[in-house]
Amino acid sequence: MTRQALVPTTHERGITTLTLDSPANRNALSVSLVEELGRALERYGKDPSVRAVVLTHTGNTFCAGADLKAPAGPYAFVALLRQIAELPKPVLGRVDGHARAGGLGLLGVCDMAFATLSSDFAFSEVRIGVAPALISLPLLPRLDPRAASRYFLTGEVFAGTRAQEIGLLTEAAPDVDVALAPVLEALRRASPQGLAEAKRLLTAGMRDAFDRDAEDLVQRSAALFASAEAREGVTAHLERRDPAWLQ
Repeated sequence: MTRQALVPTTHERGITTLTLDSPANRNALSVSLVEELGRALERYGKDPSVRAVVLTHTGNTFCAGADLKAPAGPYAFVALLRQIAELPKPVLGRVDGHARAGGLGLLGVCDMAFATLSSDFAFSEVRIGVAPALISLPLLPRLDPRAASRYFLTGEVFAGTRAQEIGLLTEAAPDVDVALAPVLEALRRASPQGLAEAKRLLTAGMRDAFDRDAEDLVQRSAALFASAEAREGVTAHLERRDPAWLQ
């Protein structure tokens, strides 16, 4: 029997929509999801008929971060983030629900990100004994430094309006599709070469950060996830109990 696609695609007048469709694990970053998303991006990045890519989701969660039962490796996840940064098409995140941890990394590397006012976000890594190491590559250049300090360190949940204020989102709106519509129409009018070269200008610093810091952050992330404290944090999360360090 053919396995259901985890990233089904649709196309409309130059806009390709990739939908994270793994609701059973809240679209967490499993090996399969990361691989399938990467293949789709490679295909549509080369398609001359595609002006832009929208990355969205089914269910109430855009992406819950790493799949703690079958996680993609850190090298694979960094490669996916870099692939989005280097794609010669604009990539736009669309959120109507929750986003956590690595899911915020996907939004951070998107060229634009839109969400409903009711969507919420959290850098939840510290709650399980790790840190937002890999996703800091695309996010720290975008986020207000004081806000990054607060939310990286506390793991607090924050709303769509706050996400826009601190630079995580381009726009939070009552209706995310209404907010996206004029942007997509404008992208349809842009030339492929113009879009590709404008994106190269915008992502130059981010791509330099991948060259400079990715290996160190991959090693740091792997060491954190292998630590005793992270094992306790992940186990507590899966067992729906408080971790041993809770005061």
